Amino acid sequence: MIPQEIIRRKRDGQELTGADIAAFIEGLTREAVSEGQVAAFAMATFFRGMSRDEVIALTLAMRDSGDVLTWTDAGKPVADKHSTGGVGDNVSLMLAPIVAACGLAVPMISGRGLGHTGGTLDKFQSIPGYDVMPGEDVLRRVVKEVGCAIIGQTGDLAPADKRLYAIRDVTATVESIPLITASILSKKLAAGLETLVLDVKCGNGAFMARQEDAEALARSLVEVANGAGVRTAALLTDMNEPLADAAGNAVEVANAVSFLRGEKAGTRLDAVTFALAAEMLVQAGVFATHDAAEAAARKVLANGTAADVFARMVHALGGPADFMEKPEAYLVRAPVILPVPARASGFLSACETRDVGLAVLELGGGRKRPQDAIDHRVGFTDLLPLGARVEKAQPFAFVHAPDEAAARKAISALQAAYTLSNDTPGDRPVILTRM
Repeated sequence: MIPQEIIRRKRDGQELTGADIAAFIEGLTREAVSEGQVAAFAMATFFRGMSRDEVIALTLAMRDSGDVLTWTDAGKPVADKHSTGGVGDNVSLMLAPIVAACGLAVPMISGRGLGHTGGTLDKFQSIPGYDVMPGEDVLRRVVKEVGCAIIGQTGDLAPADKRLYAIRDVTATVESIPLITASILSKKLAAGLETLVLDVKCGNGAFMARQEDAEALARSLVEVANGAGVRTAALLTDMNEPLADAAGNAVEVANAVSFLRGEKAGTRLDAVTFALAAEMLVQAGVFATHDAAEAAARKVLANGTAADVFARMVHALGGPADFMEKPEAYLVRAPVILPVPARASGFLSACETRDVGLAVLELGGGRKRPQDAIDHRVGFTDLLPLGARVEKAQPFAFVHAPDEAAARKAISALQAAYTLSNDTPGDRPVILTRM
């Protein structure tokens, strides 16, 4: 394998063979291919794109660069969900225990925050003792005994993705749909899934702001995952406002506990969570129809089974045994909690959702550099949904901050992120389409 010949062929718009791609990724994993060559390959792919067969070959080569889990002893369908990221998107925290309570095995490999979007692992690290990076033996035990485990990517799963992503991140090639597709799916396929459901976010709080771009990414993900042998579907969901009424880390965990106690019915978060649950259960063959699947998912929430699964997962991964009973005893509160008053009377008609995420980051709830520590206490709670009527000076959210100066700055940022109108805004669907 001559790396520069593979780069040249992709640069000139030629289709690479599966053998070409496998050899290049094998060289990348062994560091026999230089960082400059990887960067050139990424840039050539960014401009020239890849065919469906090329992306499948790239995904499989990256999957096979490390360990690939098998679940022959699971005794139930092995399924997972992936979100492309947003603000206030804590769906995974409730979804995994809900579908596990309905009969799925869910080894959920999750990530940390990226840019303005929150990370599932960062949220779980708000829980004292919770181990987000256990060994494979612990992962298997927890999935077998509890039904689900939400953990991070170990160094042995798709290591080629880690190196390629780091180089993409500093060469302005992150947005390449073929490379995004292979990055997401290589990790998911390495987890040994049988079925996968994708939540592709669209709107001003998503990486794909335009619906046509989100649809293109969803189409690529679905086609490649199915081509690689994993039954996959995708939902496009709206991210033009925070999904939950909280944005941060510990505050979103507390929000998830409230959801699992049945306190978030009728919200946009409720709609997305149960749409994804129904999709996962139908994809896995547990139910024949989405209506039946959603009814079963709502039943395990209502009778407390899902909450029990969440509690047992937290404890099995090192967290407190009584976390569900008294989360407030374990989730550290910010020292300063202040209301965010409306600047005028009117309807909340629009939100610059990305700015909400950036405000959380500025509070310390995200990373500006990879080595930064996260303040799990900070964020926003009690965010009113778009369409809500507020009077001047009425709180439409609360900020949780490390000090009063940071709180005042965050209040101004959140006030600037929301638009007030005299007219009632029209309803916006939260589920845009299915692919």
